[in-house]
Amino acid sequence: MSAVPEGEKLQKVLAHAGLGSRRELERWIEEGRVSVDGKVVQLGARVLPNQTIRVDGHIVHLERKAPRRRILVYNKPEGEICTRSDPQGRPTVFESLPRLHNGRWVSVGRLDVNTGGLMLFTTDGELANRLMHPRYEIEREYAVRIHGEVSQQMLQVLRKGVELDDGLASFNSISDRGGEGSNHWYHVTLNEGKNREVRRLWESQGLQVSRLTRVRFGPINLSRQVRQGRWQDLDEAQIQVLYQLVGLRAEAAPRSKPARANKPGKRSSRR
Repeated sequence: MSAVPEGEKLQKVLAHAGLGSRRELERWIEEGRVSVDGKVVQLGARVLPNQTIRVDGHIVHLERKAPRRRILVYNKPEGEICTRSDPQGRPTVFESLPRLHNGRWVSVGRLDVNTGGLMLFTTDGELANRLMHPRYEIEREYAVRIHGEVSQQMLQVLRKGVELDDGLASFNSISDRGGEGSNHWYHVTLNEGKNREVRRLWESQGLQVSRLTRVRFGPINLSRQVRQGRWQDLDEAQIQVLYQLVGLRAEAAPRSKPARANKPGKRSSRR
């Protein structure tokens, strides 16, 4: 007796179709926005290729050409928020990204409105999900300008760990990058992406972060050639490294055309 095919997880199928990250799509399912063959499904549902999936009543055409695999580095300015739209009319990071004819951009994590620097965006929701997942422990590096006197004892505490409201947190490393008084810079690294974690760690020592910029995410560094409010395609070698980092085969994603070196996006009309 042959086994009954169980299909693929619904959120994984939707992520591969470029509709969002797994985390976002799981939330859609929990909110009752997704149906299979006319029935609203619960998280954990699996689907077969011949079944009809709808999101908010609209059919998802999975037979369409998959979105071209693409990953961008974006240099986020302070003042932009990381949602697709804002009721207060504040600028969002998505407004500065190039338009896609198929699929949509999925952000790899977020930065708060007062933090700038490197963000990654991809058309592959499964890749985005894994890059954000804590189990892969992908290191982030930040440049931090500190207001206040920093002692060696404080640095030891920040490396050893501080109990925050949502658990123990610490920096993997702290390097002094110079400066005087209220203009002293440090570079810090950590593996987690908790909300405002870098700021909260410094604030736990009575210090104030006056400037915060992410300069690296895993193996991807923020190039000086990518100015604020601009983006650049990763090249094929960088794409391969990111897929391998999270245990995915790059061949499983549609191949992209080689990116032109230092390809900038248009400046936003706000700047």
